[in-house]
Amino acid sequence: MPVDLRARKLANLAVKFCIEAKPGDKVVISGAEESLPFLTELYKALVLNGSIPVIRFGLSNVSDFFYKYASKPQLEHFPNYWFDTVKSCQGYIGIDTDTNTRELTSADSKKLAARQKLLHPISDYIVNTRDKIKRVTIAYPCISHAQEANMSLTEWENFVYTSCLQDWSKLRKFALKLKSKFKEGSLVEIKGENINLKFKVHGKKAASDLEKVENMPAGEVFMAPFRESLEGEIKFDYPIIEAGKKISGIYLKFEKGKIVDFDAEENKDYLKSLIETDENSHYIGEFGIGFNPKINKYSGILLFDEKINATIHLAIGMAYKENGGGNDSSVHLDIVKSMKKAKILVDNKIIQENGIWKI
Repeated sequence: MPVDLRARKLANLAVKFCIEAKPGDKVVISGAEESLPFLTELYKALVLNGSIPVIRFGLSNVSDFFYKYASKPQLEHFPNYWFDTVKSCQGYIGIDTDTNTRELTSADSKKLAARQKLLHPISDYIVNTRDKIKRVTIAYPCISHAQEANMSLTEWENFVYTSCLQDWSKLRKFALKLKSKFKEGSLVEIKGENINLKFKVHGKKAASDLEKVENMPAGEVFMAPFRESLEGEIKFDYPIIEAGKKISGIYLKFEKGKIVDFDAEENKDYLKSLIETDENSHYIGEFGIGFNPKINKYSGILLFDEKINATIHLAIGMAYKENGGGNDSSVHLDIVKSMKKAKILVDNKIIQENGIWKI
């Protein structure tokens, strides 16, 4: 089978640029059937790097079956063997693909939320212990994502590779400049169409995903709001797909940081179950700003959508420890809004208006 050389470049980018794998490092490469060609390229890249590949291969089209027929002991089983494997590794490369993005549409929302909560220690370890394991979630073209984005597979392949294979050193300079606009205790205000928010952020602990590349494509600066500081309301422009369920028309209202009212035009009950997962899922753990110049349209794939140029996103639930933490939750639900008809102010100074930077 012929190899798309862009996939080989992407594999090398993941190994050498994103997780900076060293000879002797054990690195998990995790993917499913539709990512098999890329798993192969990652395997080869790690071997040539002197690293040790640990393969995690997921079966397709079994998750819906599991949530329908698994017994209570099966649903509550914690995979210690897998957690032990993860803790023995120094790197983790997760491939973002799906056979069917809506596989879990009819699955029981309470079972999904409970299972997510049970498995949280594993995802928390991978995400929040950078000193022990370096990780990246990386895109790879697949048919289901092309369909979600309303593109042909060829169009989606070009979109994915263009978004990922670009001059990251140039974009990193912009990211550092943007990050410098936030300082400890900075007051952030966002005003415009369907948004009126005010909050303080741990600006001194703001981060760019181009300093520690944990997503590819990259292209965001993110930080944690002070837990009780968020006031106002927002209606998001873009739907999200979480565990196969599309949640659209999301509205949130905040008082003293807490979500006191919410709505959704689709799957409101699932949104409710996520917000009510635990006490901290009633609060926002992340405020992010997207600026990838190669991503200018919504695709329905969060790995891209949270980097759309001239957007912001808020995450219900967990705050990353590198951002100051303080809001531990088994939920981290990113929701994206366009800034084309809004402005962002930091300490009363406009840094972006109608999607145009003022820095």
